[in-house]
This record gives sequence, C-alpha cells and structure tokens, in this order.
Amino acid sequence: MSVLRSLRRPALVGAAAVAAVAVGAAPALAHHCFVPMYSLNEPASANWFPVSAELGAFYETGFEAGCEAAVEAGYDALRAEGLPVGIKIFEKMTIGDPKHTGRLNPNGADGRGLEYFGADSPVPVAMVTTWVEGAESVDCG
Repeated sequence: MSVLRSLRRPALVGAAAVAAVAVGAAPALAHHCFVPMYSLNEPASANWFPVSAELGAFYETGFEAGCEAAVEAGYDALRAEGLPVGIKIFEKMTIGDPKHTGRLNPNGADGRGLEYFGADSPVPVAMVTTWVEGAESVDCG
C-alpha cells in the first residue's frame, strides 16, 4: 500500500495536522502556532522550530524518499501548488494565545501567514500529502 493511500485514511488525515509537533517537536508541544515556509533557506532563529515537508512526511508516516530526485519532485509539487515547503513552529509562546486574549489572533488561521493547529489549519496536511505524492511519482530504481 502506498504511503499516499495511507495518508488519505480519515484517522491519519485528522492526525496529520499535529504531526510535526506531536512526534518531532517535543519542546513545542505546548504551543500550537506556526508560520508556513516557502523557502528552505529562510533565516534561522532560536525561537522557531523548522519542520520541512520531507521531515514532516517522515514524522507522520515514516516515509523517506528513495533518492534525491524524489526529494526534489516532492518540493517541485509543493511549489507548483503554491504550498509551503515547511513550517516553523514558535517555541517561546503561542502568538495570539486564546488563553490570554480570549480569541485567536484575527490575522491568523487564514492559510497565508500565522496558522494554528487548533484551528484545523489545512496547511500541514496539504503540505505533507502533496510532498509525498510528488516524491512517490519518481522511480528511484
């Protein structure tokens, strides 16, 4: 069974929104906001935990591309769809945290900038699914 087919299973799709945090970002477990990354060469910051689509696919499904051409095909698929190539999870606090403000940041959860796992942002699911689909399209022989 392909990894893509398993990603489409309802239980897995529901869990994919928190995949990058739950498995790979233990320090960020208390935080639920992230920013989509459109370049893997974005400036690093001690406040953010970056998770590439490739790493997110591994965290969520254990999928690893068989060759560099498959990795690139995954990122090409993301760029073709206008999707991010990764996400950055804020580690210090949750920006616009409803516990402090009573509501999520009004500029967040719009699919373009600051996103929230708790607001069922479709960004992580779409990113991982599209990357895996692109990577699986290459025969690494």
